Parts: sequence; structure tokens; C-alpha cells
Amino acid sequence: MHPAETPEWEQVRAAFQSIWGYPDFRPPQGDIVRSLLAGRDALVVMPTGGGKSICFQLPALMQRGLTLVVSPLVALMENQVQELRDRQLPAALLHSERSGLERKQVLRALEGHSLRLLYLSPETLLSPPVWERLCRPEVVINGLILDEAHCLVQWGETFRPAYRRLGAVRSALLATKPPGTRLAIAAFTATADPAAQRVLREVLGLRQPAVFRLNPYRANLSPRVQVAWSPRDRRQKLVRFVQAHPGAGLIYVRTRRDSEELSEVLHAQGFATAAYHAGLGAGDRRQIEADWQGDRLRFVVCTNAFGMGVNKPNVRWVAHFQRPQLLSEYVQEIGRAGRDGQPAQALTLVSEPTGWLDPSDRQRQAFFAGQLQERYRSAQALLSQIPRQGRVEEVSKRFPDGAIALALLHSAGLLRWRSPFEYTLHGTAKALTPPAPVQDMTAYLKSRQCRWRSLLQGFGFDQEATNFRCGHCDNCQRSRP
Repeated sequence: MHPAETPEWEQVRAAFQSIWGYPDFRPPQGDIVRSLLAGRDALVVMPTGGGKSICFQLPALMQRGLTLVVSPLVALMENQVQELRDRQLPAALLHSERSGLERKQVLRALEGHSLRLLYLSPETLLSPPVWERLCRPEVVINGLILDEAHCLVQWGETFRPAYRRLGAVRSALLATKPPGTRLAIAAFTATADPAAQRVLREVLGLRQPAVFRLNPYRANLSPRVQVAWSPRDRRQKLVRFVQAHPGAGLIYVRTRRDSEELSEVLHAQGFATAAYHAGLGAGDRRQIEADWQGDRLRFVVCTNAFGMGVNKPNVRWVAHFQRPQLLSEYVQEIGRAGRDGQPAQALTLVSEPTGWLDPSDRQRQAFFAGQLQERYRSAQALLSQIPRQGRVEEVSKRFPDGAIALALLHSAGLLRWRSPFEYTLHGTAKALTPPAPVQDMTAYLKSRQCRWRSLLQGFGFDQEATNFRCGHCDNCQRSRP
């Protein structure tokens, strides 16, 4: 009998219909659910709005024990947990902004085996009070889900080094559980090119994972690129775009300072907007998110700290005021427009080719490259100053950015994690040099072929990209006979 016809699968479908109200799964949701219920590792790449969360929430609710969901942002965790609680489902979250009383309540629920889903950041997962409870033999853990898994690739060597230690979590937890215990790991993301997929497999230690990949094409989303001939022209083009496209939107910039300065300029011109970045206090960030969700702010001028997992279906446009760093970042961010299936626009502004009249893109690229060089110099210096075996906590206390340097050494193949908290150096102390800058974003911005064809190629969907033409991006529009 086919698995879909078994009573067990009918029970799963019935639970899906009862909880979420949909008549049936959309491909490949059902196959992902079946794979996770079977205890297999998985790597899932599905576009924004594809229903990824249901794919790991449903198996967690159908099984005995706890599923850990590692998530990068507080707003993302809060949105998902609130939706589950609204349905009276046993989910909770832990993060640094929760009060002491709230944390104690969640930990008590964990000890009382009354949770099925626990959302937490990588840093909270590896914090002593939480880790100690998760390691208790009687706490049944059936899965570790890495939501928005591209963050491991983008941030694991910069300001979120705890991501690089997640691959040691499974073996460390299993060592505390009864013999025969299994713990599956699944990584979910909207954007992972072939190189990012390799990093996720290696860092997380995925074991023969079931792989599900959907291409990122969105027929209702029209990307275009415009050249800015001067800083003033850049601002004017942005204002004209915002005026020509009513409805909710997002404007992405590269730095905190950029978000504040541009927000002030646009606010002075009468636009209802605000700056959003990771440097704001938790209360300010929550208020801006709520104001934008409630249409009290028409758009937000933000860094990439905003928008991940935020479910606002009626976003009509996304503008990149400066060129994005990575193609995966770009696709993630434009994917926040048009989640309701209605037409949406994505504009990217880039400096003129010489960089003489508007050098801002070139200057920012140089700034971020310099930051990366400095991190590698720190990691190189650390090699001769730390013991061959040691603990992350001790290195972090002795050296500024010590945890980031350890993450870089792990990325370079010079370090292994004995546990999520202990490392061993191995190999020779070779000179550490940053990898060559990835040029796929530059190639995309300069390309004269269909924008979506370029994106399909960039994400490894070469067969689908063959002779592909969307007909609605700027390049397709220009090449119409």
C-alpha cells in the first residue's frame, strides 16, 4: 500500500486540515512532512511564502517529545509562536528579551514535557541554563530544525559565531539520552545556492539528507535595475519609484547609518516611514514592526535585520537603495513582496559603471572587504596564542571577538568542535586569507539577459534556466520587438 493511503498518513492529513484548514498539501510539503516523520535529515530550499514552517511544525505536533527550532530573529520567533498559540498548540520561545519570569515558565514547561515546539536562537540554545535542561536524560528531543538556515552561511563567520557550533549539538545531546535515541536535523531556507547547500551539509553534519529544492521564480514579481548617476540622482530615482508604486513596501540599505539618514530625508518629504536596524532597542523594533504591519508606516528603511519571516501578504514593492552583497540575500529580500500573488515590483539602484560620479557602491564594497580582512588577521593571530584544545568561553573572555575568530578557523578547516563548547585545533598554521569576493551579484546586476533566468542559473537550476524568459523584468521588457 502506498504510504499516502495508510491510516497513519490519513491521520497526518486530518491533523493538517484540522489545524490549518487547507484541503491538502502543496507539493512538496507532503513529502517533506513524511520525511521528517520518518526521522530523516533534510535540506529544504523553498521560496518565501512556500509554506515551509508547516512542514516542520506538523511533524513536531504529531510526535512525542520536543522539536527544537533554531531561529535567527526575535520577531520571526514571536510571529510563528503566536500563530501556533492562537491555535492552542503547545509551542514556546526563549530569547534574550524575555523576562526572568517568562524564561522560568518556559523552562518549567520544558521540564514538565508539555511542549512540542521550542523556538530559540543558537546563542540561547547553547546558554548553560537551557543546555543543562535539554541534556537531561528524561527530556525527549526528536528533532533539531534550523529555520532561515542561510543565516548560518551569511552570519556564522561574522557576528553570529554560535551558528558554526550547531553541528556538534546532535552528538552532544545524544550522549545524554538513552541508547538507541535518534535525533534528526533539518535545514529550511528560501535561498541557498549550491555553495551554501554544501556549507549547510558540512557544518550541520547532515546524514544522507532528503533534499527538496524549488526554484525561486515568482511570476508576479518583476525585478529591475536602474543606474544612479550621482547621489542626488539615486535619491530622486528612489522617490519617483515610491511615488509611482502605491501600497506597502520596504527599502533596503547596507548600514545602520544609511537607514537613519535616508529615513530622515524621506520623512522630511512627507513619507510615513522609519529607520530599522539591529542597533535599535527591542521595544523600538517591535513598535516599528507593528506600525508597518498595521499600515501606520507605509514603508520601512531597513538593513537586512528586518523582514525575515514576517508575514505581510500585501507588500507591493521592495527597493534596494544600494546594491546587495549576495545574490541569496537579494532573493530573500525581494521575496517579501507580492506574497499574496498580486503583481509586485523590485527595484535595485546601482552606481554608474565608472564609480566616479557616484562612488557609494564601490566605497561600501571596500568597507566590508576591509572588515573581513581584519577578522581574518585576528583569527591568524589567535592561532599562536590559544591552546590546541580549549573552551569557547575561555577564549572569548581572553580575546575580543575570540568566538568569531574560532568560527573562522572552523570555516578554514583548522578547527574541529569536540562539543558545542570545546574545540581542537588541527592541521598546519597556514596563512589565512579571505575567500575571493563572490561575483554572482555583480554578474546579475550587469546581465542583459532575463533577470529571472540569471537567478535560476545562480541558484543551480540550469535546466529550468535554459531558454527561460519571464517577459516582465526590465531586460525582457527592453528586448521586446
